[in-house]
Amino acid sequence: MEYLLQPWPWYVSGPCIALIMFLLLYSGKTFGMSSNLRTLCAIGGAGKKVEFFKFDWKSQRWNLIVVFGAIIGGFIAHNYLSNSIKIDLSEATIQDLTTYGFTDIGNSLLPHELFSWEAAFSFKGIAILLIGGFLVGFGTRYAGGCTSGHAITGLSSLQIPSLIAVIGFFIGGLIMIHLIYPILF
Repeated sequence: MEYLLQPWPWYVSGPCIALIMFLLLYSGKTFGMSSNLRTLCAIGGAGKKVEFFKFDWKSQRWNLIVVFGAIIGGFIAHNYLSNSIKIDLSEATIQDLTTYGFTDIGNSLLPHELFSWEAAFSFKGIAILLIGGFLVGFGTRYAGGCTSGHAITGLSSLQIPSLIAVIGFFIGGLIMIHLIYPILF
């Protein structure tokens, strides 16, 4: 049972992802989480107000399985397939996190200071969720897809726009963590 609590090695998980991508490409479908949100909005009737949501959402019902699979898989992984090992972090990382106000460093993948109901419902938490949600939604729409869609589907089908988008995602992540995040925390 202990082997189930360890992350899958790249030589198992990588080919599994490649197989799924091959099956999706072979069947003429694409993968991406943002398309699921568009489908959910269309199901909810957003197409009556916004042209972007007017499409045949019934043809995308299969993709909603990804959403439910991610939710159920995350629940199973967190509650049944995770171990509580201490994360081995460098001393410099621990010092940096301490200066940002983190206290339980290395004992959890999701720090309580960011991933708790108290943090989410604080003024800062609500502001970050609203502004971050807007920016993610705008960026996803502007880029024509999300990180998973571009990085997994787009790159595997050798699309240059997806390569450009993924480079932009990484640059944006670096700017966020090194320039903006220290100001926020």
